[in-house]
Amino acid sequence: MLTSFDDYPIHQASVPVAHTATADLNHYDRYFFNGYSRDGGLYFAAAMGLYPNRHVADAAFCVVQGGRQTSVFRSQRAPDDRREATSLGPIVVDVVEPLHILRLRVDAPDQGVRADLTFESRSPAIEEPHFFQRAGVRPFFDYTRLTQFGAWTGWVEVHGQRHDVRPDDVWGSRDRSWGIRPVGEAGSTGAPVSLPQFFWLWAPVNFPSLSTHFDVNDYGDGRRWHETGTIAPAGGQPHMMRTVDWRIRWRPGTRWADHFEYDLVDWDGGVSTVRLTPKYEFHMRGIGYGHPSFTHGAWKGEAVTSGERIDVAGLAPLSRENIHVQALCDATITLADGRTEDGIGILEQLAVGPHPTGLTGLLDGYAGE
Repeated sequence: MLTSFDDYPIHQASVPVAHTATADLNHYDRYFFNGYSRDGGLYFAAAMGLYPNRHVADAAFCVVQGGRQTSVFRSQRAPDDRREATSLGPIVVDVVEPLHILRLRVDAPDQGVRADLTFESRSPAIEEPHFFQRAGVRPFFDYTRLTQFGAWTGWVEVHGQRHDVRPDDVWGSRDRSWGIRPVGEAGSTGAPVSLPQFFWLWAPVNFPSLSTHFDVNDYGDGRRWHETGTIAPAGGQPHMMRTVDWRIRWRPGTRWADHFEYDLVDWDGGVSTVRLTPKYEFHMRGIGYGHPSFTHGAWKGEAVTSGERIDVAGLAPLSRENIHVQALCDATITLADGRTEDGIGILEQLAVGPHPTGLTGLLDGYAGE
């Protein structure tokens, strides 16, 4: 099947662009965005995904304010032409200037959400080390992701209340990822090869003169299989660290951090430390991650738009659809040369199964010291 993008020299396989280089049902291609006012009063996030081998595309946008999450979800048949893959019903992503300026538009009055927001980078995009993990002999994760820091301009409207967004006040981050990871309805994979387990911490943070990026993936015994550490000066080139270290204090009865800090260890041994204090949690179900109905890649119908409005305080913290969160955090960095800055960012957390930091069982809450 030939489409418009076949007229550009972008092919990565010996098939038209509409066809993937793998038959794996879990092949995907996704955008993620978040933004937050520097006082924490406003938080918003968006996700948009294409799942070519499932013939599904979906998108979601969520605003958090006053302890309430208001979301709009869109799910539909995937368009054949990739030019149409970023315009899904009421949610549209425009790549204005690749790797620098992107525009996010939402027009969902029936769900009470409208927005016109433009992301402009504060740093070049950071290519994270490739993610790869097997389940037995089968590739389970095999994908690439970029992360980028930026500032937002525009407005958000929730149930008629409009919020102006200015780049001196609303910072954020975005990512793009593509490859293979679990999406859509789970299918049979044959004989079991491992116990359910996933441990993930991801912390992009904005400061006035720089941004810092951190992530780790651990096995259940604490061995690390992926990490990223970067310092990105505002307007300058990101500097990749040699390694990272981290410390967490869990909130009793949950799998969410009460306090967190990470070390960015440079090649010369210098250590810069970022300390994060959560203000509140954004539940990733608000943009489809683990949502009980609008999870990513699920077939909902030819063209379906829906919404959700939830009070965060009423959510059970250990339910499978609620444990995946991004905590909006106050941040302080102490650089290797002793300088300090205050900033704001997020700590994304998804911990399923045991971990040596004090987590036991599949979804048991932290029991405390």
